[in-house]
Amino acid sequence: MILKGIKPWLGLGFAAGADRIMIVRRFLQWTRTAAASERAGAAGALARAYLNGALADDEREEALLVLTSLLDDASPLVRQALAENFAAAPEAPRNIVLGLADDQSDVSAIVLRHSPLLSDSELIDCAAIGDAIAQSAIALRSRLSGPVAAAIAEVGACEALISLAVNPGADLPEFSMRRMIERFGFDGEMREALLSRPDLPATLRADLVATTADSLAAFVAGCNWMSGERANRVAREAREQAHVIIAATETFGTERLVAHLRASGQLTASLLLRALLGGNAGLFETALAELAELPLARVRGLTHDWRGAGFVALCRKAGLAEALLPAFRAAVEALALVETDEESGASLSRLRVERVLAACKAENGGELDRLLAVLRRFEAEAAREAARDFSATVPQEDGQSMQPLMLPMPEEPPLLLADCEAEEIRETEELPAVSNENFRRIEPRFFSVDLDAIERELAAA
Repeated sequence: MILKGIKPWLGLGFAAGADRIMIVRRFLQWTRTAAASERAGAAGALARAYLNGALADDEREEALLVLTSLLDDASPLVRQALAENFAAAPEAPRNIVLGLADDQSDVSAIVLRHSPLLSDSELIDCAAIGDAIAQSAIALRSRLSGPVAAAIAEVGACEALISLAVNPGADLPEFSMRRMIERFGFDGEMREALLSRPDLPATLRADLVATTADSLAAFVAGCNWMSGERANRVAREAREQAHVIIAATETFGTERLVAHLRASGQLTASLLLRALLGGNAGLFETALAELAELPLARVRGLTHDWRGAGFVALCRKAGLAEALLPAFRAAVEALALVETDEESGASLSRLRVERVLAACKAENGGELDRLLAVLRRFEAEAAREAARDFSATVPQEDGQSMQPLMLPMPEEPPLLLADCEAEEIRETEELPAVSNENFRRIEPRFFSVDLDAIERELAAA
């Protein structure tokens, strides 16, 4: 009996020829009056019987006819029962799986997520016509090929792209990740999901940092917590800090990152000085090689001989301002002479900053005032980080958490070392801007950032 052991109350017996057609008709007649839950139970039982080999060949033919007819059942519970039983089965009827893949999302998502019978072209077609639920189901498949992932990145909804980014089994090409940032980089969950991927290239991490900083600056300015110019200043400093960290943790070299930062107008003299003061000589040397268009080995030799005329010529060819040479020379010297506990190149070294600050003070005749202001800001930042690290090591007493020591920021105005028109600087004959023509040009505006005041404003809000 085709349905024996499945739904005994149906009373359908197996017969040959025309009687078999009668059995199918009696089953279909029963489905018209049975409750949806009963039809779903019968569908699931029949699907399992079809898969586990409990039916003879002629019975399987009849069962397939019945199962196919259930694709038109009015209740999604019945079709869900079919999807749940056929989803992961390589022996499932292909025509039924394809029919379920084109069903409504709560049905199709089951087979789209698991079925091994669906080809890449079929998955791409389902992603193109499906909604966010169907697209997310495809994006979360345990193994997803590059073409399917690229298709979802191009046409998928934001939810689907987040699912794609968090799926470690997705073969996600770099150009697809860049496309995801272009389409939904403003979404915080999207950025977080991409940053969680271990294969995310450093150039894309830099783009995500820039997008995040711009979003936060717009949010803060939109809430009137600070002026737009002030928010952009804080965001620019945060981007530079993050770029140094990315370069310090990049294991495949920084050439592509440096080229990307230069092309996007984010490779500035202040970024290079920050890298040196954090111990990341590699980023500094790679940037000079990129800007001066010289071999990296040649640049390293000239940098090691920082007292010679070759280092001066290298900085000029790279487009760095003459007034910055004392700081870079002192920073390179401090890199060799000052030893610190942390040499990751991701954080400023307070000892190096103090040494460079002292060297620039000794040579200052008034033309280095703005440079000294920047170095004092670096010094305050390094001191602040050191205080936070120290407070984190202090044990808690009586269940009370220790609050990090908050050091005041200096009152000197910040200096944009590069990447600006710097007309105001030229008028006062203080510091010329970096002249490399590939740098982005923006108006120089200088603001001091009182981080304590910002924290009070956030707490009050």
